[in-house]
Amino acid sequence: MGSEGSSRVVVPRNFRLLEELERGEKGIGDGTVSYGMDDADDVHMQSWTGTIIGPPNTVHEGRIYQLKLFCGKEYPDQPPGVRFQSRINMSCVNYETGVVEPSHFPMLADWKRENTMEDILMQLKKEMTSPQNRKLAQPSDGNEEGRVDQKGLVVKCCIM
Repeated sequence: MGSEGSSRVVVPRNFRLLEELERGEKGIGDGTVSYGMDDADDVHMQSWTGTIIGPPNTVHEGRIYQLKLFCGKEYPDQPPGVRFQSRINMSCVNYETGVVEPSHFPMLADWKRENTMEDILMQLKKEMTSPQNRKLAQPSDGNEEGRVDQKGLVVKCCIM
């Protein structure tokens, strides 16, 4: 036997993203979190959208949050960029830009290659139920203020 120790097969980036796309298209858990490609013609599979339906018994209940996830060339070795398109008030989110701040969101700060976009969305949903976020005042319902996305387009979303 060689002295290599435990050798691990590293799944190439595009295969990993195809696996995540297939899983996202099938639906996740109870249906309160979903994700998929932003642009089917994006051959590099970089731009993704996510949706989180706010958890019950929190100020987020009944709200639908839209997110953008950007998987750079180093994904999954490096975490994706994550930004809420919908206005939200959470301790780990920059209120002005909607960016999920890695320094305030341990999953991004301590990223592991095994983590997925699904894991991020589920952890953000869980974070909504934490004591510091479950009762934070939120932007009013029906707030249509969009955020400027990376392409310079204004994306609008109604929160119901």
